[in-house]
Amino acid sequence: MLKLEIVTPEKRVLDAEVDSVTVTTATGEAGILPNHAPLISVLKPGILSYSAKGSTDRLAVSGGFVEVSNNAVTVLADTAESAAEIDVAQARSDKDAADKALAAVATASLTETEAARHSVDAANTRLTLAAGK
Repeated sequence: MLKLEIVTPEKRVLDAEVDSVTVTTATGEAGILPNHAPLISVLKPGILSYSAKGSTDRLAVSGGFVEVSNNAVTVLADTAESAAEIDVAQARSDKDAADKALAAVATASLTETEAARHSVDAANTRLTLAAGK
């Protein structure tokens, strides 16, 4: 078993014993099982999933950090929302605004467009989870 703790600046989202965790890191998707090697990584916007007792739950995470050590997974996330918590109309509005912001800086360097791309990815993640995909 793994101890999974997910914390945002506003609240502790989850503190539970789970069988596995999957997160989206800066280098790709990482599956975490008991006795995983120690790990510290940046999280990209993506869907965090965790399994416990045969069921799987998912959260839209907009970024942050993950640390794995001694069968404990700690996620410090900017935001973490379940599908039920996502306001789809607001998520669509956020995506439209993020797309416009990205279009406005489209000719800039990758470094200069990073924040806008992050916002688009976070909005897309929320809409994907809300749609049940």
